[in-house]
Formats: sequence, C-alpha cells, structure tokens
Amino acid sequence: MCLGVPGRVVAVDGPVAHVDFWGVSRRILLDTVDEPVVPGDYVLTHVGYAIRRIPASEIGETLEFYDSLVREEQADLMSRDVKEELGAAQQS
Repeated sequence: MCLGVPGRVVAVDGPVAHVDFWGVSRRILLDTVDEPVVPGDYVLTHVGYAIRRIPASEIGETLEFYDSLVREEQADLMSRDVKEELGAAQQS
C-alpha cells in the first residue's frame, strides 16, 4: 500500500518546498501539486512530491488521523506505511 503523508510547508524556493513532518524536515518537489502553496500551508506528499495542498478546513482532522497512526503501537499496515515514510525522511 502507498500512503501520502501530510506536512507543513516551512519555505518555498521555486519548485521545491521545505516541509516539516512531525519535526522531520524534508525537501519536497512541487511539480505535481494541484495549486500554489505558501509557507504555513499543508501538503499531502508521497515519495518526495507534493500531491495536493490540504484545505485549511480539513487539516485538523487530517493531522489527528495521521498523529494516531504515528503513535500506533500495533503493526497496522497504514501505521507502518506512515512510519516508513517518516523514517525515509529522517534519512534524507
């Protein structure tokens, strides 16, 4: 299963955004995002690309869901995917 991960845009430098994922900073390409993003926006990302900007009206619920996955102790597939994605971000 492939799962995107939400992150907060810290800075934008042309086609690249610096995005924070629960304290992990990563450079994300904006080539495929559906609309312009600015610092403070949240984007859904997958394998180094922003897929879409998450509307402000959805971000609270989205972050709660992903936060529960990050803190999940069981070997749930979604939880494992999110943790692996964040682990890859820490190594880059």
